[in-house]
Amino acid sequence: MSFQDKTLTCSDCSKTFSFTAEEQEHFKERGFTNEPKRCPDCRQARKAATGGGGGNRGESYGNRSYSSAPRQMFPATCGQCGKATEVPFQPRGDKPVYCSDCYRKIKPSR
Repeated sequence: MSFQDKTLTCSDCSKTFSFTAEEQEHFKERGFTNEPKRCPDCRQARKAATGGGGGNRGESYGNRSYSSAPRQMFPATCGQCGKATEVPFQPRGDKPVYCSDCYRKIKPSR
C-alpha cells in the first residue's frame, strides 16, 4: 500500500501538521489504526506533562501505573529454613511461604 503525506489539525492547539507517508507506514507497522490527533509539539508537551513515553499513563484507561508508594509487606516464616521474612501478599497458612533465598532454590524445579 502506498501512503501519501496528509495534513491534519491538532486537537489541542488547532494548528495544522503533516502526517508523512513514512510516519503512516510506521503507524501501520506498529499496529496503530488511528491517526495522531496532536501535532508533534503538543505530543511532546503532553509526554513531558504526564511523565511518560508511551504505554499506559493512566489518562483514559484508569490509573494502572505503579505508584511510588511503598508496597505493603506481610510478615511470614520461611517454610524451608524457618527464617523470618516479608512477602508482598497475605499468607493464608495453607501453603508454605519461602524467603527469597529458598524461593530462588525451589523455583527452577517447578
